[in-house]
Amino acid sequence: MSKVSYYTPEGLKKLRDELRHLKDIERPNASQAIAEARDKGDLSENAEYDAAKEAQGMLEMKISKLEEVLANARVIDESQLDNSKVLVLSTVRIKNQVNGMEMTYTLVADGEADLASGKISVNSPIGKGLLGKEVGDVADIQVPNGIIKFDVLEITRE
Repeated sequence: MSKVSYYTPEGLKKLRDELRHLKDIERPNASQAIAEARDKGDLSENAEYDAAKEAQGMLEMKISKLEEVLANARVIDESQLDNSKVLVLSTVRIKNQVNGMEMTYTLVADGEADLASGKISVNSPIGKGLLGKEVGDVADIQVPNGIIKFDVLEITRE
C-alpha cells in the first residue's frame, strides 16, 4: 500500500516534467544504446550490451517509482490550512534552547525537500517534531546525539 504525498502545484509539475523527460528522451536513448550494442556481435560476451540492458532496467524502475508517486500525489489547497499550528507548507521560525540559534524552515513533501533553500521534509526528524506544534510550544527533536529542544517562535504561510 502506497502512502499519499502532498505537493505544491509547482512540485507536482516538476515531478510530471521529470517523468515526461524520462519517458520521451531517456527511454528512447536506452533502447538505442541496446540496439547499438546488439549490432556489435556475440551477446554472450558483450559487456556493453549487458551494461545497456542494466541501465534500461534501472531507468524503467525509476519511471515506475515516479508513476507510483504521481498516482498517490495530492495538491495541497493552502487556503484551507490552519495557521495556528505547524502543518505541511508551514514556514516555521524556531530557536534552539541550548545555543539560542534561530532557524526558519518550510515543511514540504519528501520530493520537494531542499535544505539549501530552507525546505525540509515533513518526514525528517525536525519536520516530524514540529508537526502539530503551535507558537510558544517546545518541540523535542530526536537526533543521533540525543534530544534538542526548539522553541516555536512563528508560523506563517508563504
